[in-house]
Amino acid sequence: MVQQRTSSRAPWWVRLIVLVGALLTGAGGVIALANPAMLVGPQPQIGTAAHVFAGYFAARNLVLACVLLLLLAMQAQRALGQLLALVGLIQCADAVMDCVEGRWPIVPGVIVLALLFLLAASKLCRSPFWRREAWTDVPTES
Repeated sequence: MVQQRTSSRAPWWVRLIVLVGALLTGAGGVIALANPAMLVGPQPQIGTAAHVFAGYFAARNLVLACVLLLLLAMQAQRALGQLLALVGLIQCADAVMDCVEGRWPIVPGVIVLALLFLLAASKLCRSPFWRREAWTDVPTES
């Protein structure tokens, strides 16, 4: 049986979330490469170890931003939805770390971005990320 495709394009608000989210994610990567001290605030000095981890952070963010844009351009709805779910969960983990480390001013923005990513993922996958249907083509029995 052939499944019928309803639309080859994501809704405008999902595309907007992907574009803004990719821009912010990529900007974080560029900042980590160009001036990693901006990631920790004005007082602390960063050493060699922090530069190494800033490089890993930059690599992660730049790849995620590029693949988000690539999947959006390819109109790969399912893959884009699954990547949005992953990036949203990463943002949730980042928000937890921001709380643990006392970076309170950025916590609301990180949480909002996480929720937007997860909302867009739910739309593209046609199910919330915690349901099996979001990740597989096989529906679960109720």
